[in-house]
Amino acid sequence: MHRLPEPLLVPLYLSIFLLSAFNVPAAGDEDNPFTPKAFLSRYWNKEVRNDLPKPTFLFSKASPLTAVQSAAFAKLAAQNTLSSRLPQFCSAANLLCFPDLAPSLAKHNKDSNFAVYSNRNFTTYGSKRAGGIDSFKNYSNDENILVDSFRRYSHGALSHADRFSTYGIDTNVPDQGFNSYASKAIGGNGKFTTYEQSTNVPNLRFTSYSTDATGRSQVFKSYSENANAGDQSFSNYGKRGNGGPNEFSAYGTNANVIGSGFSSYGSDGNGANDTFTNYGNEQNDPQNNFRSYGEGGNGAIESFSSYRDQANVGDDSFQSYSKNSNSAKVNFANYGKSANEGSDKFSGYGQNGNAQSVGFKIYGVNTTFKDYAKRGISFAQYSNVSSGGAKMSVNGSLAQRWVEPGKFFRESMLRKGTVMAMPDIKDKMPKRSFLPRSILSKLPFSSTKLGVMKKIFHAEDNSSMETMMTETLRECERAPSAGETKRCVGSVEDMIDFATSVLGRNVVVRTTENTKGSKGNIMIGAVKAVEGGKVTKSVSCHQSLFPYLLYYCHSVPKVRVYEAELLDPRSKANINHGVAICHLDTSAWSPSHGAFIALGSAPGRVEVCHWIFENDMTWTVAD
Repeated sequence: MHRLPEPLLVPLYLSIFLLSAFNVPAAGDEDNPFTPKAFLSRYWNKEVRNDLPKPTFLFSKASPLTAVQSAAFAKLAAQNTLSSRLPQFCSAANLLCFPDLAPSLAKHNKDSNFAVYSNRNFTTYGSKRAGGIDSFKNYSNDENILVDSFRRYSHGALSHADRFSTYGIDTNVPDQGFNSYASKAIGGNGKFTTYEQSTNVPNLRFTSYSTDATGRSQVFKSYSENANAGDQSFSNYGKRGNGGPNEFSAYGTNANVIGSGFSSYGSDGNGANDTFTNYGNEQNDPQNNFRSYGEGGNGAIESFSSYRDQANVGDDSFQSYSKNSNSAKVNFANYGKSANEGSDKFSGYGQNGNAQSVGFKIYGVNTTFKDYAKRGISFAQYSNVSSGGAKMSVNGSLAQRWVEPGKFFRESMLRKGTVMAMPDIKDKMPKRSFLPRSILSKLPFSSTKLGVMKKIFHAEDNSSMETMMTETLRECERAPSAGETKRCVGSVEDMIDFATSVLGRNVVVRTTENTKGSKGNIMIGAVKAVEGGKVTKSVSCHQSLFPYLLYYCHSVPKVRVYEAELLDPRSKANINHGVAICHLDTSAWSPSHGAFIALGSAPGRVEVCHWIFENDMTWTVAD
């Protein structure tokens, strides 16, 4: 065997590394037996003991890295220097990585109109500006990964107006930061109209927003309507502000699992005037936290009208609200009339206040008042019901808003000729690929290593990336439920190992073939019950939001799995091949689970079936 001279080997290795790092594939790599996909094919043959065809949909999620790229990035990971090549790594490996913001667009001296922009850095933009108006219309709409920074925007401005109209609509995983926005501003106003509507997993932060401002008004109208599973943070908002009215109208309406935090909002403010109208109405499980809200304020007027009306469950916490305030006036009208009982906690509310006036009119059930001020409080038509109180009825239209028609159904519906609603089974997650095990094994995955993980993936403090990592780690590290076996997997090989450890090596994995029929009616064609329709167990795998493709896999006992041809109800043409799973024991499920809202039942009383959505999957023993 001939060996190249040593002086020629070094530049050759360097060239190979550069090719990999900058995503230039080596020639003929599709036939290279050392690619991650080739390794996966051999691994499947070794671990799965049947001759069924390999699942194309699963193999398509394997890492697209070439053999050379895989080796180069694995070496960087082992040396803890992968972050230095993150853009190249994310591009070559098909990962979810947020772009690093461009240099600040700080300097401008006239009115500006930002239309069809995205991923911009507006740090110190508009500082000490006198008058004028800036408009953000149709900004960052339809973006997949959106990162905008409005840090110290309009700082110290005089009578400057900002307009955020139809901002970030239909975006996926947006990350906006309004840190020190309009602080020390005098006059002017900011309007957020139709902001972040229909977004997926928004992370919006208003930190020290309008701090020390005088007479500046803010309007949040149709803010985060129809959003899915995100968080809004208003920290030190309006702190030490003077006479600035704030209006939250139609905030978070019809949203799904939105968390809002108002920490030190309006504290030490003078003459604050805040209105929350139709806030959180018809949401599904909203979580709102008002901590030290209005503390030490003077002459504040707060109004909560139709707040969390007809929401599903939901929890609100008012800690030290209006504590040590002077002449505060707070009105809660139609507050918390959830269709399914939520919980509200008022801890240290109005405590040590002077001449405050607090009114609760038509207030909901299941509420705790701890260390609450004893004077200046009125309760009109207050639903003081014990924990065993009556549950409010849910009408059909509200149930359809919280739970999409067809998302859950009874096993008896899986009969040939049945016409039924099909939910939107399209995958809403950003497109990503698995990592090869050779790289994954060298990356930390633990809440104790969060700092290292943030450095690798360039995740800023309080950013969407940090939140995404934290929540996924929390779910992966939580103790399994009774009878559950679970594991989070970041490679196909790890998924194979988990599925075969639960079910044995004679396994098959299934998913619904495509998304045709979504959000319409379908007709059930031929139906096949897996394993002859006997009660069995399966391993279900659902995507988690993470930089690389990560699945939460868990064993599901006492189920029946079905395959069904799905037909167009009019033409009777075959449009899809669906996979459905029916959970036969729901006794341990939460009473507020969407399945019971949709089916009008309770835990343990009915079986619950659902389709396997796009890019989710279920493993069973092969027939």
